[in-house]
Amino acid sequence: MNGVRKGLAKVEVALRWDPSPAGTPVNDLDIVAAVYGAADPQGAPVQLVHFGSRSPDGTITLNRDSHTGQGFGFDEVMTVELQRMPPESVRVVVGVVIQPTGGGTGPVKTFGGIGGTGFRIREGHADLAEGDFSGVPGATAATVAEFTRDGSGAWSFGLRLEGFEGGPEEFTRAMGGVR
Repeated sequence: MNGVRKGLAKVEVALRWDPSPAGTPVNDLDIVAAVYGAADPQGAPVQLVHFGSRSPDGTITLNRDSHTGQGFGFDEVMTVELQRMPPESVRVVVGVVIQPTGGGTGPVKTFGGIGGTGFRIREGHADLAEGDFSGVPGATAATVAEFTRDGSGAWSFGLRLEGFEGGPEEFTRAMGGVR
């Protein structure tokens, strides 16, 4: 299922990818969530959650973090508790960024150069969306989901697969903007 669903409470975003071939730099992908406030829903995020950080109010949790893509199934999992977010939080954009190889000094890989990439967004046991990054092969980062709160306080979901070129910092500044 892809599209819009309203009345969401707690969602899970999962990411998978294949490990890099032996002797090559690791494939390191990361889930990133940006929370936007009512005062500027398209501007700078009021919270940015990714590897090595967490949501101060505990509403966004990175449950599983992989640096290599090794393992079975989904390698990274993030939980977003929309129903617990403060009323001034009106928009959450979730994306995926590919970390540069060599600790940030090596070349940047693209989705087209990493095998087995995919994502799943679900609430409980119901899948809201599932896909891959084949539509953005030259991108180094991509948004995958947008959650918005309406005037009644209900959260809705929209699939938002959009590719970006640039490093992780540029992506986190641009991911919530109008494109």
